[in-house]
Amino acid sequence: MTTPTLLATRRCYNAFHPVHAAYYFAPEHDEQYAGLGLEPGPMAYLAGRSAPLGAVSAGAVTALFYSFRPSLVGAKLPVAWQRTSPAAVLEARLRIADACLRRLLGPEALASREMAEAATLALAAAEACGRPGRPLAAANADLPVPGPAHLKLWHAATVLREHRGDGHLIALGQAGLDGIEALVSHTATGTAWKPHFLRATRGWTVQDWAAAQGRLRERGLLDEDGELTAVGMELRRELEAETDRLGLAPYAHLGADATKRLTDLAGGFTRTVLAGGGLPLHDMGKG
Repeated sequence: MTTPTLLATRRCYNAFHPVHAAYYFAPEHDEQYAGLGLEPGPMAYLAGRSAPLGAVSAGAVTALFYSFRPSLVGAKLPVAWQRTSPAAVLEARLRIADACLRRLLGPEALASREMAEAATLALAAAEACGRPGRPLAAANADLPVPGPAHLKLWHAATVLREHRGDGHLIALGQAGLDGIEALVSHTATGTAWKPHFLRATRGWTVQDWAAAQGRLRERGLLDEDGELTAVGMELRRELEAETDRLGLAPYAHLGADATKRLTDLAGGFTRTVLAGGGLPLHDMGKG
């Protein structure tokens, strides 16, 4: 069995990630969590994503989520766990994912052989996610695997997403970037994620952002216009390459052929999700 290249693993991740991420932007997200007493926006996001860990402290979630302003997490998460429980949030989370994918993909896709095959492959990959040093991936991997194929795929994609994310934080720490510096340097790459959107959702102020830009300029990573220098571009390239390397294990377990097959299958579902507005790229780009 041939091990896939790092580029192939990134392509596979990019192919299935929107199937996972559409959950966060679905109208059902705020509706379901509002029924539990959670405010839309950061409170619902923080509770929904951290629920597999249990009702851990705001400090622990700040550490694990990395790019959120500590005061935002401290203001929102304890209140969330006063209003509801992680168990109730996890039940709602599956209802949201189910409703979102049913709406975006349609009944034929959900009942298709392609969906069943994609779920089987993604679960096989997720089973090979290492747990040491991967707290969010490990917590999600401990959850029961849902019955329907589309929820199996969503569950596996969530484990794989958090496994890559946990690894990315290792790479960010090695690069000496704190949470807001990671966001500032990422937006400077030309990504669809723009400063206004990230400040609003992660609690940072304009002043916080400017201070982080100043620190990055002192390191020679940003120029006076806020663009990445050659050194900054190389650092971001190295970060992504290291994230790919740290995230290789699930795809090495699948092998090159099965990784490509999962890429092809998930890519078809992702195209449908994006065509249906599952990821509001226009909102991410505001500001």
